[in-house]
Amino acid sequence: MSVWIEFLGYQAVWFAAVIAAGHGHWWPGALAAALFVAIQLAVAPRRSALLRLLAAALLAGAIVDGALALSGLARYAAAWPSPQFAPLWILGLWCAFATTLLRSLRPLRHRPALAALLGLIGAPLAYSGAARGFGAVAFAEPAWHGLLALALGWAAALPWLARVGRDGARGACVAASGAGA
Repeated sequence: MSVWIEFLGYQAVWFAAVIAAGHGHWWPGALAAALFVAIQLAVAPRRSALLRLLAAALLAGAIVDGALALSGLARYAAAWPSPQFAPLWILGLWCAFATTLLRSLRPLRHRPALAALLGLIGAPLAYSGAARGFGAVAFAEPAWHGLLALALGWAAALPWLARVGRDGARGACVAASGAGA
């Protein structure tokens, strides 16, 4: 899969998730994310590395978005299974995004400061777009509190996810070469 196809595929997942959530439906975003992840798994040269990265993304999403929901700093539309937890569609977005760390966002794997900066700036922009354009999320007033918490959460999570992706890819390369035997 080319970098551009992956990039466009992830964008399609993002739009499917936030538009559907804004209309009160959690399942289209979860389904789009699941299909995207399934395709990524099918073409992944190192499925075990991608599976580890997906598990890490689920954990990071549950912590970051779950903390925002539980604290009341953010309210997610289509908040299934519970308004006090990260909704399934947002966890799907975390997983779909994580898959891009192995190809299109690969440079972040060796640049933790850049990954942190992308999380710090990119996450609030994406969530603000989801909030203002589609009503998929709403932040408690003053909104900057929730956006700051979100920015800090992503600034911590993204370098960690990038490292999981880097370490998983390296481990798979060692195993494939037989050097670990």
